[in-house]
Amino acid sequence: MRTIEHFVDGSSFAGNSGSTQPVLNPSTGQAQAEVVLADKLDVDTVIAAAAAAQPAWAAFNPQKRIRVIMEWIQLIHANMDELARTLSLEHGKTFDDAKGDILRGVDVLEFSLGAPHQLKGEFSTGVGTGIDTFSLRQPLGVVAGITPFNFPAMIPLWKAGPALACGNAFVLKPSERDPSVPVRLAELFIEAGGPAGVFNVVHGGKDAVDALLDSDTIKAIGFVGSTPIAQYIYERCAATGKRAQCFGGAKNHAIVLPDADIEATADTLVGAAYGSAGERCMALSVVVPVGKETADRLRDALVERIPSLKVGHSLDPEADYGPLVTADARDRVRRLIGEGVEAGADLLVDGRDLDMSSQSFEGDDLAEGFFVGPSLFDNVDTSMSIYTEEIFGPVLCMVRAQTLEEATALPSEHVYGNGVAIFTQSGGAARDFFTSVNVGMVGINVPIPVPIAYYTFGGWKASGFGDLNQHGPDAFRFYTKTKTVTTRWPEAGSTGPEFSMPVMN
Repeated sequence: MRTIEHFVDGSSFAGNSGSTQPVLNPSTGQAQAEVVLADKLDVDTVIAAAAAAQPAWAAFNPQKRIRVIMEWIQLIHANMDELARTLSLEHGKTFDDAKGDILRGVDVLEFSLGAPHQLKGEFSTGVGTGIDTFSLRQPLGVVAGITPFNFPAMIPLWKAGPALACGNAFVLKPSERDPSVPVRLAELFIEAGGPAGVFNVVHGGKDAVDALLDSDTIKAIGFVGSTPIAQYIYERCAATGKRAQCFGGAKNHAIVLPDADIEATADTLVGAAYGSAGERCMALSVVVPVGKETADRLRDALVERIPSLKVGHSLDPEADYGPLVTADARDRVRRLIGEGVEAGADLLVDGRDLDMSSQSFEGDDLAEGFFVGPSLFDNVDTSMSIYTEEIFGPVLCMVRAQTLEEATALPSEHVYGNGVAIFTQSGGAARDFFTSVNVGMVGINVPIPVPIAYYTFGGWKASGFGDLNQHGPDAFRFYTKTKTVTTRWPEAGSTGPEFSMPVMN
């Protein structure tokens, strides 16, 4: 069986812990590889390699670093099919969705090509008699990213691209559920001309995470995952003086006004709710139609469309979505659907008992895969667990509202504040909504409002901890520190030392 090792100092590293974990194919439920797991000593080895390599990388002029990233982008494109196939087989998302995962990460690498401009400081002349002041941005040193299973290419690249462009060395701790693509991306960085030790990958669980958090060498950590872990990492980083950028869970709402095109909105909602089996932090998992007529029409349109969705093997080109990532994830979604039924919500489409026992794909038996069919609830209220919790599965909940104000209050008052969308033909209603809703990212007739790479990505409330968001200009602020220099070049024979505080008259 294939073994996935750490990637340290430009080559594979087995580590010394002796601990491994199986990597499953979610479509079949069978192990396809094993990944080594690090202990503290292994993590220390990785950090030491990064610390040794970072000064020389920081000494590269920005253009030289960017040329490496430009070549890296080309190699990712050249290896796209291999990367997407590997990602699909380990995560369970479809092949085309896997390509999208990679390409959204490449978008941030392309934005990072602007590092020479982003890293420019400021200059003021004549702030005092013969005195000039200027600022410059310098790398932090060694930084780390702890990234989730649901985007094993995109989020590592969101973290690594700006960090490396700024002159830092980067240690990636990806999810051990789908670790192959992160390792391959690090290998391609070396092929692109990146120095050994600048981009390293270490696998592991809580022990590995804590070793990164406790290291004096690591100066900043970016995290994406569940809210409890995000808060844990944020608090632990604060205690040790590290910068932290931690993003947690979500419960994204879609508000549908009476003037919306119901047929087009239903098409959009099906993709946004059930794509990637709902395992997206920006998935629309709650729809809020305004008014009974709107709700009834939308319900009927969704019930009509959902049975046509095909659930299948992640590489099946006809599948709309594939399996969930693990059996535990599948069982949790089934449990929450059951809780919704017990709480009194109307389960219009039940995906719990999807039977894959008679299905196969290219010789793979799907009977033991981690599949859940699409599910739809109506008449959900805000006390139910299917509303309060992030399900992270193919489940859409309809919460009915009577007014736009009532609908807006739902995402605004929810503990999570990642994304929200509104569907309407009224510019005035949309403007009122996006200015007042208490959520970090808003879509207007856009179901999954992930900002493009040169804007920042980040949620509010329990969805995000830290002052700076992912990618965009915030990434360059997060991965650098500002140094301000005040200069004076006195002429020969000038007066001696002064003992009062300088004043800029």
